[in-house]
Amino acid sequence: MEEKDAKFLICDDSILARKNLSAMLRSFGYTNILEVSNGQDAVNAYMHEHPTVVLLDIVMPIKDGITATKEIMAYDPKAKVIMVSSVGTQTNLREAIKAGARDFIQKPVEESLLSQVLEHVMA
Repeated sequence: MEEKDAKFLICDDSILARKNLSAMLRSFGYTNILEVSNGQDAVNAYMHEHPTVVLLDIVMPIKDGITATKEIMAYDPKAKVIMVSSVGTQTNLREAIKAGARDFIQKPVEESLLSQVLEHVMA
């Protein structure tokens, strides 16, 4: 698969955060981008769409990002989940990595950092 053919799933309850991440991905040349607003929808979308990379917030309604990550990893241990959250405490970071996340990006997201993390995770 060509790198630019990668499929992304953005999950954040903030429409502004989703739009910002989507715009950054598009600026990198990616066009296959799905957006959902809660952890349960992220799990369902992952199971149906099999995205290459999931960008997942932690604090969301219905199901939080840590729980969603655990469920996605149980379904597909090779899933590439990146946590993107403003709640960047050491506890959250540890929980995210323990749940199976490949990396953690603090909001507000810097385009250069997102690019570096994606390069690393998709390698």
